[in-house]
Amino acid sequence: MENEIRKVEVVLKSNELFYKENEEIRERYNLAMERIGLMEEEKTVKEPYYDFFQKEASFVLFIKSIVEMVEQNRLSKLTLQEIQSVNRTLYEDLIGDNYNVSYTNPSFACERMGKKYGKLLSFLATELRSIIVYAFENRLYELTIYLELFIEVYNYFEREDEFTFKDVKRTIYTFMIDYCDILVEHRTRELLDTNLSFAKDIIMDSDLSDLRYLYLFGEYITENEIKTAEFINSLPEEQVKAMADTFTEGFRLGFISNRLDLSKKSIVNIRYQIGFERMVRYAIENFKKLGLEVTIYRAAYNAVNKRQHLKIGYHSTSPNRQYDFDHRFDIGIFYDKAFQVRQLEALKASYEKYQDQGVLYAGPAVIQVFGEELFVPEDKKEAIRLDKRQQKLHVDYTNKSGLLSMEYLKPEETSFTIIAYPIPEIGKDYEEIFAETVKVNTLDSTLYQKIQQNIIDALDQGEYVRIQGGGKNRTDIKVMIHPLEKPEKETAFENCVADVNIPVGEVFTSPVLKGTEGVLHVPKVYLNELEYRELELKFEDGIISEYTCGNFTEESKNKSFVKENLLFNHDYLPLGEFAIGTNTTAYMMGKKFDIAPRLPILIAEKTGPHFAIGDTCYKHSEEVKTYNPDGKEIVARDNEISLLRKTDPSKAYFNCHTDITLPYDELKEIAVYCKDGTIIPIIQDGRFVLAGTEELNKALDEA
Repeated sequence: MENEIRKVEVVLKSNELFYKENEEIRERYNLAMERIGLMEEEKTVKEPYYDFFQKEASFVLFIKSIVEMVEQNRLSKLTLQEIQSVNRTLYEDLIGDNYNVSYTNPSFACERMGKKYGKLLSFLATELRSIIVYAFENRLYELTIYLELFIEVYNYFEREDEFTFKDVKRTIYTFMIDYCDILVEHRTRELLDTNLSFAKDIIMDSDLSDLRYLYLFGEYITENEIKTAEFINSLPEEQVKAMADTFTEGFRLGFISNRLDLSKKSIVNIRYQIGFERMVRYAIENFKKLGLEVTIYRAAYNAVNKRQHLKIGYHSTSPNRQYDFDHRFDIGIFYDKAFQVRQLEALKASYEKYQDQGVLYAGPAVIQVFGEELFVPEDKKEAIRLDKRQQKLHVDYTNKSGLLSMEYLKPEETSFTIIAYPIPEIGKDYEEIFAETVKVNTLDSTLYQKIQQNIIDALDQGEYVRIQGGGKNRTDIKVMIHPLEKPEKETAFENCVADVNIPVGEVFTSPVLKGTEGVLHVPKVYLNELEYRELELKFEDGIISEYTCGNFTEESKNKSFVKENLLFNHDYLPLGEFAIGTNTTAYMMGKKFDIAPRLPILIAEKTGPHFAIGDTCYKHSEEVKTYNPDGKEIVARDNEISLLRKTDPSKAYFNCHTDITLPYDELKEIAVYCKDGTIIPIIQDGRFVLAGTEELNKALDEA
């Protein structure tokens, strides 16, 4: 009975938080639901649109039942089978082959309703999926405005021959303009307002041994979430605490290593995948001891707040990654200059409203996962895309929103930490891989620090580094090193140990762009949750001048795939970081279990040299002096583009940073080239050859 009461309290807190605004809009909500209920009985819309509205109305009415269960505290009283049935019904049309005949699938929608209306109504069906979130979080205001949008569009289709495509599109555009401020403000509030405790309440107040709690989030729950929770529940308490300690200690050490005052901060944002609640509960308690209250926001669902197909915030396994990919640019339905201005105004207003909390924000603490089957998306012609004008507008928005973030969240005063663990989808060796990952995450930082210092000492002597691929890898690139005025006090490379960036194992720098040139090629790599085959980037003076991949038979599709998903629609990106990964233990874990392509970039970047395109690692914190453990100041915090922040901040940042790793077995050589003609090899034929790095080869010799 005690467990039951605790579950009920989770819901009650959410009810109380939005009680006033829910009551203010309840009449509109009831009228909207009543109107949608009539749609199931009416036949006032003709085919091919009748079926669409019938199915979407049925979905909305099921959401009505969710709202009732939430408000009456009945969700947590359902049996496991009952609540699983609810979860399945909510996401059923997105799962597996069902997606082929779902109106959220733009291909099916266009086939049934024509290209123009198909795209519009597929967008509408997708936006309606966000009301799942609003129902579980008991946010009737956002839920109601989406219901009213659905009704308004339906009304047009009732009046045959009395409306045009432009009328329907204008309705959607007007909705997005009118409610942009509501959607944007809530996203900022989720980051900064610790009173928004929906997820935290589930984590802290539920009986985590009763897996019904997983379904209270409203996310799609798969075997990944169930088996992860079961496995972590099976671990000794000391081990789970140790995992949480590694995670939160990394965050604390980030403030120490960057000489920042954590005592001035009181808010930290946790992002993770559902299933890790037992670890997250201990992390919340640890952060509280550090004087930090936690916010935990959900990965964005609506087009206004989404960042393409990426999941930023807490989330579960996607019911369908092709669905996510198909709708990554849904803003293209309504995005223009007026909307961009409106969105920026809304973002600034939201930061103003929560500026006191923004000053207290300490940064994100992220638990990543890995192990999902590799995903090669279908690039559908029916999916919404950004045209060239919209691409430029959106890139401009990204830059300007980044400057607003700098102004209100003070990134130079924040830190972060990231750690990663596998999920059960990785296969039969899941538990063994999990144990190996814990080992990788807790390697001896002191040992690596000493080894990496030898590499830095060699690199600091050089004018540039040359990286050559071996075998099928055609990489041949020269990376210029920041010159040192006082070598006895300065260094160009950071000695990265396991603080913010777990696991240990890399030295990195912001390269000088002028003179950095050549080709970066990877036969197969997984970046931002997408697989790239035969990825090739050409650099001239540190800037990407040409790019392609081998994912599609049509070269135009290859180029657009790289531009949209790797360059994030920028016309070019600089080389923001060059690093040499030293974690051969992590590399061999990938080889042993044949999971190298599935390792997250957090681990993969430590398993060979990597090149980050976009901003430097010191974005927005270039003026903060940073030091290595040996006391030397890291002076390579800028490049020629980031220095533009002093004259034209709008041109200094790209708000993206994607690491591309070359595994050791694809390397012919990494060597330092000095001005006097001396060449210092660091890696040859996939093995470390620099004096003082021999220890790293021991893991490579373990078969």
